[in-house]
Amino acid sequence: MTDSPMTDSPMTKPPFRADMVGSLLRSAPLKQAREKHAAGTLDDAAFKAVEDAEIRKLIARQEAIGLKGITDGEFRRAYWHFDFMEELDGVEAITADSGMNFKGGVGIAKSLRIVGKVGFSGHPMIEHFKVLRDAIGPNSTAKMTIPGPSMLHYRGGRKMINMGVYPQMEAFYADVGNAYNKAVHAFYDAGCRYLQLDDISFAYLCDPDQREMLRARGDDPAHQPEIYAGMVQAALKDKPRDLTITMHLCRGNFRSTFIASGGYEPIADLLFNTMPVDGYFMEWDNDRSGGFEPLRFLPKGKHVVLGLVTSKTGVLESKDDLKRRIEEASKYTDIEQLCLSPQCGFASTEEGNTLAEDEQWRKLELIVETAREVWG
Repeated sequence: MTDSPMTDSPMTKPPFRADMVGSLLRSAPLKQAREKHAAGTLDDAAFKAVEDAEIRKLIARQEAIGLKGITDGEFRRAYWHFDFMEELDGVEAITADSGMNFKGGVGIAKSLRIVGKVGFSGHPMIEHFKVLRDAIGPNSTAKMTIPGPSMLHYRGGRKMINMGVYPQMEAFYADVGNAYNKAVHAFYDAGCRYLQLDDISFAYLCDPDQREMLRARGDDPAHQPEIYAGMVQAALKDKPRDLTITMHLCRGNFRSTFIASGGYEPIADLLFNTMPVDGYFMEWDNDRSGGFEPLRFLPKGKHVVLGLVTSKTGVLESKDDLKRRIEEASKYTDIEQLCLSPQCGFASTEEGNTLAEDEQWRKLELIVETAREVWG
């Protein structure tokens, strides 16, 4: 592959040719402020002022390197998923084994319990989005990321749902889908036109060990993908035409560790052809992710953002290798339907992955440069 552009049709709407998943390594001032706030030596207003200032600097850095889809780096969150879901009606955060242990035995001592009917009656992240919306430049698009609806079930299953509230699981799935539908429209009403659902359970369902885990706890791994797809469909019912929805799939990301392995073949047709979304951020940074063959199921009009650059280490990828892999992926779908990004966020939790901030930015710069040379 040469360095000349393959096409002269740059993307003007998301997902963009050079894009990012969402989270970024927390800055030192933010970490220090969070510690002081937790210790009670920094009040809420002062803490928010630090968050706002650090997010503005983060936005400026993203725009300076040429990214178009701009996030707040999830700087106000401790976790990519819990922080959103625990603010839904009927959901309570508890200290407990989350049921998801990463390779090496690393676990998270937090979980969620369903103690009432799941619903959406407002959310603090709507205000978080508004700050991002008002801080970006005129040529940027504010991108909001939230966990997908399946994550409220996948982590803990039936045992984390009070039987008296939901004697039948069908009612739970329906309520979650409806709550998410209200959330999607609330973000839209706040001005969001680029919303990402981090619904990583679909990638986990490609792992035989994860499927056995589901079976052992009483779920049917053969049926669960359709249930989760139904929740996404409910969440996006009557989606506004000018709202771009993407899904992110990965196999776990906590302090550079992972949970699952396996290619996308088992869920590719369902994923690409039943989900009412516009694009997919998919992990392909190593052999655990399988090959690009599942891209043959991608229909016209949808895009896949190839997660070829790893967020788990600071080793910088070769631009030639990235171009070679993009070319390989284009054997299974039109290159016009492809984009480039990291395989996951750099800090799915506030601890972040094991790389330096400078290494993170070099990777994002590489993505922008490579995309520009490939697509123009």
